[in-house]
Amino acid sequence: MMRKFLSAMTLAVCFGLAPAWAQDAAEATDAAAEVVVETMETVATDAAAVEEMAAEEAAPAEEMAAEEAAAEPQATADLAYALDTFYFLVMGAFVMWMAAGFAMLESGLVRSKNTAEILTKNIGLYAIACVMYMLIGYKIMYPGDAISAYFPGFGGLLGSDDNALDAVLAGGDDAPYYSGLSDFFFQVVFVATAMSIVSGAVAERMKLMTFFVFAIFMTGFIYPLQGFWKWGGGFLDAAGFSDFAGSGVVHLCGASAALAGVLLLGARKGKFGPDGKVNPIPGANLPMATLGTFILWLGWFGFNGGSELKVSNVDEANAVSLVFVNTNMAACGGLIAALIMAKILFKKADLTMVLNGALAGLVAITAEPLTPTPLAATLIGAVGGVIVVFSIITLDKLKIDDPVGAISVHGVVGMWGLLAVPLTNGDATFGAQLLGLATIFVWVFVASLIVWLVLKVIMGLRVSEEEEDEGTDLSECGLEAYPEFTKN
Repeated sequence: MMRKFLSAMTLAVCFGLAPAWAQDAAEATDAAAEVVVETMETVATDAAAVEEMAAEEAAPAEEMAAEEAAAEPQATADLAYALDTFYFLVMGAFVMWMAAGFAMLESGLVRSKNTAEILTKNIGLYAIACVMYMLIGYKIMYPGDAISAYFPGFGGLLGSDDNALDAVLAGGDDAPYYSGLSDFFFQVVFVATAMSIVSGAVAERMKLMTFFVFAIFMTGFIYPLQGFWKWGGGFLDAAGFSDFAGSGVVHLCGASAALAGVLLLGARKGKFGPDGKVNPIPGANLPMATLGTFILWLGWFGFNGGSELKVSNVDEANAVSLVFVNTNMAACGGLIAALIMAKILFKKADLTMVLNGALAGLVAITAEPLTPTPLAATLIGAVGGVIVVFSIITLDKLKIDDPVGAISVHGVVGMWGLLAVPLTNGDATFGAQLLGLATIFVWVFVASLIVWLVLKVIMGLRVSEEEEDEGTDLSECGLEAYPEFTKN
């Protein structure tokens, strides 16, 4: 009985508590649902925050990537600009070193009593050329907006490269790819080279100060004007005249000015006998002359190689390599040909002819060192080596006294170099080359002759016979290059 009573009581309690349990369960369910909702809202909020943070982090990265992509062409342009500018400056330094070569060559081929004077001429003319080209010559040769194709006008003074960056970034065909000042430096050493040619031809008898005054007119006016006609975009360039590095613009120009001076000066005392006999006057220091030739040979790689003007891409780098090889091979061809001709004509291996043969080969290839093959360049140089030997002999017969052979090397062989261009360059014509050759020779010769004549009247060209006998070292410089040795 007791067991039944307890069971009935348990059921009654359970049924009595059921509504309370149901209410508690419902409340628990609601609470759980609220927790779930709150959790989901929190998760959603956190996810949105994460996405927002990710977006915020991704934005700078995208902006940075965009900036890097935009900066890449600028960096490439900057690098190319820097490389081409550096190449230009180094090649200009090579050409500047040619001034030392001319000084050594000329002083080795004159008598010891004239050594100090010719060294003074060579270092002095370099400084004069740089100053005059900076003040006047560069803006005549490269005026920007010329008055006409024949006369460029006079531009302002040489400026800076402050706006180079903006011009490079602007791009386009007119954008510079090297510093304008590097171009000036490269061009000014060419001017000095042309004037150095004059120095050797008038050696041993010209007044030093007269020579320096002529250098002012030559480097400031005469050279730049004919340079404008070709390299500055003048009428010779428009006519198709081709002169890669200056067989005409530099070498023929210098030789033409030298010829005008030599004709007015006359020969050195004792060079020609009354019966027309040619009396050799040997140089005092052939080792120095040989060293000078090697220096010029080295400098010529800058002369021709730098004239490619660019090296910052594969095509240009290959072009520069070909120019270097052709320059070297032409010098070798000229030297060997002159050696053979000297042996045939004089039965001796005349060192002075050998040296001039190498220089003749270099001058010959300067007009076009890019289009020939190395073999063709060697042959062009070899023809130059043959020509220079016969030219030196012929000028002696004509009683034109050139102590170092400058007129033959730079003038006569310079003409050959210009005429050889169409042989390998299909874009060049003999007509255009003859026009350029004749124009440069006539202008420089006539203009120089006028200046020399005026200087002859005002200052005098030649030292006295007594000063010539004594040597221009003492009369012009007041010292001797070799005071310990007996004069010869």
